[in-house]
Amino acid sequence: MLTLWDLIEPVVKVFRSGQSIPAARRAPRRRPTTTPRHVPGRGVRERYEAVARELLATHGIRVRKWRRSSSGVAVVLTYRDGSVRKYIECPRPRGPMSMAIFLHEVGHHVIGVGTVSPRCLEELRAWQFAIAEMERRGLNITQAVRRRMDRSLRYAVGKAARRGIQSLPPELRAYAA
Repeated sequence: MLTLWDLIEPVVKVFRSGQSIPAARRAPRRRPTTTPRHVPGRGVRERYEAVARELLATHGIRVRKWRRSSSGVAVVLTYRDGSVRKYIECPRPRGPMSMAIFLHEVGHHVIGVGTVSPRCLEELRAWQFAIAEMERRGLNITQAVRRRMDRSLRYAVGKAARRGIQSLPPELRAYAA
């Protein structure tokens, strides 16, 4: 059913001349192109994405979800038929911090999820893998990345202590409170 408002042609005011122009006769708005001509740091982003694609393909890992937060998880699913799927959830590698978190989660799969005991030692090995890969590939390791690694390991050691770990591995003693 049509209403009276459906029959009225929309009118837009043009402020310079003060006259009204029906919407049907207005010139279309120019929209910005979807890809800007110059994006700062675009070469670095492409490099991060290439490293991510290479590592995912090499180790047979799938990304279940690109997270918006700076956290991650590595999951191994074993099906009844014996097939194994490796998944990660982490931020898309776009800078040094997100790349370090991505490499840390890949590191869990490289060393084997759940194969290193205690769990805090697995965290250390995953961080060592991430830092070594960044160094090997010439990627920028910022102080923020090193602080994140330190805080993460202190948290893992503290968690192990709260759960009653009997003996802390010697390489983790520096992270004990």
